[in-house]
Amino acid sequence: MTQTPDAPVTLPTARKCPFDPPPEYAELREKCPVAPLELTVGPGEGAGWLVTRLSDVRSVLSDRRFSHRNELIGLPTPPPFPMTEYSPPPAAPGAFIKMDQPGHSRYRRLLTRRFTMRAVARLTPMITRLTGEHLDAMAGSARPVDLVTAFAEPLTVRVMCEMLGVPDAVSEPLARQLAVISRMHYTVEELITACTVIAETLQELVAAERAAPGTDLIGELVTGDELTDEEIVNIAWALLGGGFDTTANMLALGTFALLDHPGQLALLRARPELTDNAVEQLLRYLTISHLGASRAALADVELNGAQIRAGDTVVLALPAANRDPEHFDAPDRLDITASAQGHVAFGHGEHQCIGQNLARGTLRIALPMLFDRFPDLRLATPAGEVPLRSDMLHYGVHELLVAWGEDTGD
Repeated sequence: MTQTPDAPVTLPTARKCPFDPPPEYAELREKCPVAPLELTVGPGEGAGWLVTRLSDVRSVLSDRRFSHRNELIGLPTPPPFPMTEYSPPPAAPGAFIKMDQPGHSRYRRLLTRRFTMRAVARLTPMITRLTGEHLDAMAGSARPVDLVTAFAEPLTVRVMCEMLGVPDAVSEPLARQLAVISRMHYTVEELITACTVIAETLQELVAAERAAPGTDLIGELVTGDELTDEEIVNIAWALLGGGFDTTANMLALGTFALLDHPGQLALLRARPELTDNAVEQLLRYLTISHLGASRAALADVELNGAQIRAGDTVVLALPAANRDPEHFDAPDRLDITASAQGHVAFGHGEHQCIGQNLARGTLRIALPMLFDRFPDLRLATPAGEVPLRSDMLHYGVHELLVAWGEDTGD
């Protein structure tokens, strides 16, 4: 029988280890897997709930009685800037990740074939080429090198931009402004600037593709004759925003985790056939969506003994679910030989991340190539001094200084 806290809990965010979720999750998962949650701001009068067990998380994510609509969901963390009222707008046309059916499936259907396993496999030469180029540049740099800015971020940006058809000349400004709105705190002025730059840049790209369509994703969308320019801009915005931030964080944080677990790294080097499973274990073990996934109840629902009412916001603690001992053996240990089947690092159900195969494909290529190119790669600062992205929408590292061979820096 589960216990109910005397007062609503707050969303745990403080960590004792850079690779482990906040320790409060373990107790909540055992004693109160569906706990009343304090919302900082939110639409209507709905209450909040925090769900920590894997079975419950998967149940909510596959249940259409829980909505992904932007205007219905409250916030479990402070808003990015002070506000007296929080009234999120409905999703803009094309912003499919913040929609329910039928709008969500309409847009997703137009994109799915570009993100299948087979489609991503065809991108292997491109991802391999770009990875090699960035590793070449790293090899010629003075050490130590920040793996985030020298490798993880630019590689991810270029992979996504080549796929969509975003020229190199505008990819960096786009990435810079998308990074602003991936922070948990920014000013109103920063938000306005970022949104203006992103929107205008993407509008210009769509107009250029209308005039001379390419074979990239944006080119395909403009020639499909089903979407307006506004819809294509918002689809591109959603894909770029998700692709830039998540895979780059996984690549840098995954490298950090392997360097901090030399036995696992040695095993990966000795048995490259473990690469696919190692990627799945890193996704489960690290779970960079540290604020979880949120849904709004559309009806009264009983979940593991808790009475959730229509209008309540339900926060699904993905890091807690991915450490659930009821599903994973020794879940708090990084073991690249163990099964990670059923993890929810990419979510679950019809809203499961559309770019998951691209993220997997990039990690499966980039991590082995990185460690093959620099077999003596090492942290250039103590692990405890690596700055962590606790202040961002997706967890990771702000900087990861690495070296190899003999240091050439001061």
